[in-house]
Amino acid sequence: MSKKKPGVIGILTGGGDVPGLNPAIRAVTIRALREGYQVIGIRRGWAGLIDLVRDKNADNSNNYMVLTEEIVNRAGRTGGTFLHTSRTNPPKVKRENVPAHLRDKYTEERNDLTEEVLKNLDFLGVDYLIPIGGDDTLSYAVRLYQEGFKVVAIPKTMDNDVPGTDYCIGFSTCVTRTIALTNNLRTIGGSHERIMVLEVFGRYAGFTAMLPTMAGAANRCVIPEWKFNIDRLTELLVYDRNRNPSKYSIVLVSEGAMFEGGEMVFQDRTTDAYGHAKLGGIGDLVASEVQNRSAQYNNGVPINIINQKLGYLVRGGDPDAIDSIVPMAFGNLALDLILKGIHGRLVVLKNGRYDNVPLDVVTGTKKVVDVEQFYNTERYRPKYESFEMKPLFIMTSEL
Repeated sequence: MSKKKPGVIGILTGGGDVPGLNPAIRAVTIRALREGYQVIGIRRGWAGLIDLVRDKNADNSNNYMVLTEEIVNRAGRTGGTFLHTSRTNPPKVKRENVPAHLRDKYTEERNDLTEEVLKNLDFLGVDYLIPIGGDDTLSYAVRLYQEGFKVVAIPKTMDNDVPGTDYCIGFSTCVTRTIALTNNLRTIGGSHERIMVLEVFGRYAGFTAMLPTMAGAANRCVIPEWKFNIDRLTELLVYDRNRNPSKYSIVLVSEGAMFEGGEMVFQDRTTDAYGHAKLGGIGDLVASEVQNRSAQYNNGVPINIINQKLGYLVRGGDPDAIDSIVPMAFGNLALDLILKGIHGRLVVLKNGRYDNVPLDVVTGTKKVVDVEQFYNTERYRPKYESFEMKPLFIMTSEL
């Protein structure tokens, strides 16, 4: 590809989609074009850099596209990612997923295609890569940087669990949607005098259950960081219901939450490219067990349950205000670094200020709820105390 001075920037989105990705792509592209760069959108995350065929006559339209202001302006206010996404993990590609044109070279059960990724980036003439993703997507960005490629990363995940930053693109919209959907279900809970069990995202971190509960959307929440006692949870929910004039109560259940003595609940034994089994079902189990136990805390009268998985409803649709503003700032921060010749960084929000940190923070630590500081383990709800000098979302600070 012919290269425009001062260079070519590649951008991709990996992992689960969230509202705010398209605004981030738009911010990067418009600023980069005005600074004289060419911008290439890599399609389907890391998959586009694996599947690409290094032949100028090959049809690689499914793997990348040259971005223009017209393209990004059209998508910039919408949810999802117009570049599409995948959970491809280049260092561990299964033999059956190796592209056809590479199968003679890579024949192991699991194959490291990093060499091909680097060659494909060179074929495209990419000088800097801006991956937007969660800790899985960005862990491979760390690998590319260690291989010598210039990377500036942007954090994205509705779980808000990328280390090093108080905020990840998608989190605010997730919390906003969770509150709105939960409030919509109140009329049903009250009409039928039921306990509502709502399962939300959150594999290892409970932020997406904690913040809506703190905002008043639910009475209780159970999170991956603390194994809960089902009898205690039932007792609390029955208590909440019976003291509510409308006779209902609500618990938000993180998908990674665990019973005392139990483990995470999975849909099946299959795993994604990063080794994660698909979670799902903890809400069903909690609902069943709460209903079975409810009578002993309700004068012998069982209480019916409303059991709902909010799931993809909280990651669909347009971004809210924060997920329209933060991606714009993150994109411009990434360009600021590139213009200064700085790479190997993650753009972040820390204590209300935009900044950047070393990229390898992504693989060096984990970001989860500080249970001692923020979670009441007896009452299964956030601690409503010590908010002074906390960041916007209270419990996302690592300080």
